[in-house]
Amino acid sequence: MATKLLLVGCGKMGGALLDGWLKQGVISSNITVIEPNNDTATALRTQYKVATKASPDDFDLDKKPNVIIFAVKPQIMDVVAPSYARFAETEVVYLSIAAGKTISYYENVLGRNASIVRAMPNTPAAVSRGITVYCTNTQANSEQISLCEHLLSSIGEVARTENEGHIDIVTALSGGGPAYVFLLAECLSKAGIKAGLPEELSKLIARVTVAGSGELLHRSGKDPAILRQDVTSPGGTTAEALRILMADNGWQPLLDEAIAAATLKSRELAK
Repeated sequence: MATKLLLVGCGKMGGALLDGWLKQGVISSNITVIEPNNDTATALRTQYKVATKASPDDFDLDKKPNVIIFAVKPQIMDVVAPSYARFAETEVVYLSIAAGKTISYYENVLGRNASIVRAMPNTPAAVSRGITVYCTNTQANSEQISLCEHLLSSIGEVARTENEGHIDIVTALSGGGPAYVFLLAECLSKAGIKAGLPEELSKLIARVTVAGSGELLHRSGKDPAILRQDVTSPGGTTAEALRILMADNGWQPLLDEAIAAATLKSRELAK
């Protein structure tokens, strides 16, 4: 039997999921998107050939979606989620990619018997190179979990944690991780300019170096420390730069502090 999906919200991450599902082979007629904006809904129907509804009240409950995916901003979840409690009796699994909303939150809103999968993707999902970490409640069965994992795999790697508390750390590490990498590219570019390179050349070098190094790390399967050592000749220029970056007050303690601060913020937002 074909899997029927109800996608609630289709912004950047929801759009990445939708695009990934269609490339994965999900039939567009089995996807319905809840989109209140008429222009956006028209664009979705035109581009992806999916059905759209302005609200969940317009969705025929007899169609029984297998998965309801919450891809709206967490700030509006209190308004959005309660409208989907009526689906809980249809053996649906709720898959949420909204940051900061816990499993207990959804159980309170949707019902204690609702099957919940809470996931944290990141923005490289837009190019199918993301990493998504998820956890579930005890109501979600193995078939539902496998289905959600398959859907999430359309935007990159997928990993499961049994400890929901890990999601706050994941939010800090991989959710914010792309921003830290982009900041590295910014800093490299500025350092090159300060050292005397033309601005455009320095930006190009920084962009391609960061992207290429990430691709090398991905393809090689090697530990990043090994790759770092491969680049570093004893007594050479790279070793001199790393002497500063790896000092006691260098990158590692700064990143430790940054991840700890972001993790704490994630936990505060979940309250």
